[in-house]
Amino acid sequence: MSDGFSLIKADDISKPATVLIQKISDAVGGLYKPYQIRRVAKAEAEAEIIREQAQIKITNLQRRALARFVSEEAKKQDNIESITEKAIPQLNDSSNPQNMENDWITNFFDKCRIVSDEEMQLLWAKVLAGEANFPGTYSKRTVNSLVSLDKTDAQLFTNLCSFVWVIGTATPLIYDEGASIYNDQQIRFNTLTHLDDIGLISFESFASFRRLKLPQHIDIYYYGTVLKAEFKNPENNEMHIGKVLFSSIGAELARICSSRPIDGYLDYVIDRLSKEGLVLSSPYPRQQTQ
Repeated sequence: MSDGFSLIKADDISKPATVLIQKISDAVGGLYKPYQIRRVAKAEAEAEIIREQAQIKITNLQRRALARFVSEEAKKQDNIESITEKAIPQLNDSSNPQNMENDWITNFFDKCRIVSDEEMQLLWAKVLAGEANFPGTYSKRTVNSLVSLDKTDAQLFTNLCSFVWVIGTATPLIYDEGASIYNDQQIRFNTLTHLDDIGLISFESFASFRRLKLPQHIDIYYYGTVLKAEFKNPENNEMHIGKVLFSSIGAELARICSSRPIDGYLDYVIDRLSKEGLVLSSPYPRQQTQ
């Protein structure tokens, strides 16, 4: 990674970005400075070696340990700065990083400093930017869960999010884990069980979740398509929403998944809901998907 971010002056970046960098500096003990962000950990570690050498004759083992410490801290520092750099372009003009909790920031950077994969860094950056834009969006529990989330898990969860409808809240409509439309995206019994095991969803293989006490008319959404659903009864209607629900962690992470609509899935769900007696209509033309 280039050193360009280290040399960025406060005047060259947006006010929210400047505030975020200062907020990070305050929370994590001065690791960030607007005019000299990079190499802080490495420089301090090297200084510590010099001090030790000046005071005592260190052994080869100690020398190797200190050299390893310098290398590891430099990598962690680079990871922290790379994630911050990726987060800055995602800040809104109305971002409120000044309202972020210092404890949240400290915990976030304590966890993300070991993340070196570019794609996973982008995921962490989205969480940082999302919290800066709307403080309180992501819990510490969600941040902590990201530590054990590898690239395979992240991709699998992204695949699942391609089946999400908004029915009041974000809801993955998984009616039959054996259907090809799900299996083609690696969504099947064993992968759903895995996502359940790591705390992102609740999966009921022998039952179906239902949304209760619905009015006669509701709007439901799938990406760019809005459908009006009409039930038979004036009130107290119910709707089967499949076998999967997001956990609180999954619901927070679903906001930042770069998922895409699945060809044919809209018609699949329309057919499924129509068989349950719902009358569906679209008040707006369907948008073309890429």
